[in-house]
Amino acid sequence: MTTTFTIAVSGTDDQKIAAPAAATSAHRLVALDVDGTLVDHDGNMSDAVRLAARAVVEAGHEVIIATGRSLGAVLPVVEQVGLVSGYAVCSNGGVTLRLDPSLELGYEIINRETFSPRAALTTLREKIPGARFAVEDANGNFLSTSRFQDPSFGIMARGVDFHHLLEAQAVRVVVNSAEASTAEFTAAIEAAGLQGVTYAVGWSAWLDIAAAGITKATALEKLRAHLGIHTSRTVAVGDGSNDIEMLRWANRGVAMGQAEAHIQAAANEVTASVYDDGAATVLHSILNPHPANARLL
Repeated sequence: MTTTFTIAVSGTDDQKIAAPAAATSAHRLVALDVDGTLVDHDGNMSDAVRLAARAVVEAGHEVIIATGRSLGAVLPVVEQVGLVSGYAVCSNGGVTLRLDPSLELGYEIINRETFSPRAALTTLREKIPGARFAVEDANGNFLSTSRFQDPSFGIMARGVDFHHLLEAQAVRVVVNSAEASTAEFTAAIEAAGLQGVTYAVGWSAWLDIAAAGITKATALEKLRAHLGIHTSRTVAVGDGSNDIEMLRWANRGVAMGQAEAHIQAAANEVTASVYDDGAATVLHSILNPHPANARLL
């Protein structure tokens, strides 16, 4: 008899998918950030990283792309690393995809976490004059002010009045300032004292906001439990403040070499920078673990 488990989808009916067989002892869950990890800040993935990622996929490990990018912007990365089945985590844990080549689109959304952005947007507009705002809504659309567009949205944002954003049910809120320095922007965010949401400040004057308690790690933990992979078999690689919880969640959390000190401090180890193919080094170590390092077994 086939058993099922249910993933709650905010604002929609629950969906059920068949539970997989328990993972083998050699099976790992490998969570990979995208920007600054698999691709550089110009959006380029090196051949070394691409081939290493494909080798880990082909070896049968559960590779999960875990990114702040939204749906449309993560699909090309999924294709590059050779994932045709499995899962992907988008919008910093706000959206989880199940990849299946038998589906019309090759995927389905199995979880979407939504929240009201009203309080956060109102507060931030007061604290950061001239800031640009974008909201990914519950239907996967992007709404933005000031003609705000970014490749991480995956689709073209539709320009709206700021007050229209307040009424949306959001999966992801993005705030950007072209005027403030990163230090000024960070100070303004801290002064805002955001409540009832989860947020991460990016490497530039950039802020991503998700529902309270929702991170890449929360989405990954649901998938880990579903897949039957022991916590000791988890690996995560990332470079940003939105990766901190994921790095702490994984048994083997690896920070990229260019990551800031507080992000590296959240990891078990540090690899080379994205420009020196640090992710490829980690992926090769999964394929060829050294017996002296217990975290690689």
